[in-house]
Amino acid sequence: MGAVITRFAPSPSGYLHLGHAASAAKVFGFTQDNDGICLLRIEDIDTTRCKPEFEQAIYEDLAWLGFTWPNPVRRQTDHMPDYKNVIGALRDKGLVYRCFKSRKELEAGGPHPIVDTGLEQDLIASGKAFAWRLSLERTHKHLGYIYDKLTFLDHGTEIRARPALLGDVVLARKDIGTSYHVACCHDDALQDVTDIVRGVDLLESTHIHRLLQELMNWPVPRYHHHALLVGADGKRYSKTDKSLAIRAMRQSGASPQNILAQAKQLG
Repeated sequence: MGAVITRFAPSPSGYLHLGHAASAAKVFGFTQDNDGICLLRIEDIDTTRCKPEFEQAIYEDLAWLGFTWPNPVRRQTDHMPDYKNVIGALRDKGLVYRCFKSRKELEAGGPHPIVDTGLEQDLIASGKAFAWRLSLERTHKHLGYIYDKLTFLDHGTEIRARPALLGDVVLARKDIGTSYHVACCHDDALQDVTDIVRGVDLLESTHIHRLLQELMNWPVPRYHHHALLVGADGKRYSKTDKSLAIRAMRQSGASPQNILAQAKQLG
């Protein structure tokens, strides 16, 4: 196995909490165990929720916990044209389509979100906002038999990719022009990430990511999905619970060792 490169990629939409400490320990620990490099990436494409003060707190809290990473740190909002180019490449291949419906409208059912050319041009001319969705039907035709043979490794076990789990996902949101799926996969390829250590809540997304990697001719990392840290009520930790924020725990007198030990015990 060649040099191992992983990444910890939080979103600055709130202060990091105990669950993040546990995840960071798993990622940085994996790196240390494999004599590799762990990058820090700021996934801040959701500009309505992400704030500079939360980003600064990420650096401070992770450093306080004892983690280190190489600079510069990639901040996704500094590279939006990169993600636009991905959408353009998929559009040129005819693999994405404009979706003018809201999430509520899609959940209510009704006509297929792909509209006929004439109506589409009218909607564009009227200035109606739209998202770009990946067409699984078109990608299946584009890839042929390869579509049904896509796999990825999770903890060393080969998993058959099933993109249909998430359906025709949004690859470019109406408001920001990209999505987590596009930005994440693009950056993993750009940064030569070999191993991805992340929560099991993103396992379904991995099926779509494997498809994007094939369509864009990106390398396929090895995956290591881990269980999520949950509270006594069985619910995963949330940024809305301010008492569990690393910053609040620091202020209450907790040490880095206390927090990491607690995260390890609960995990």
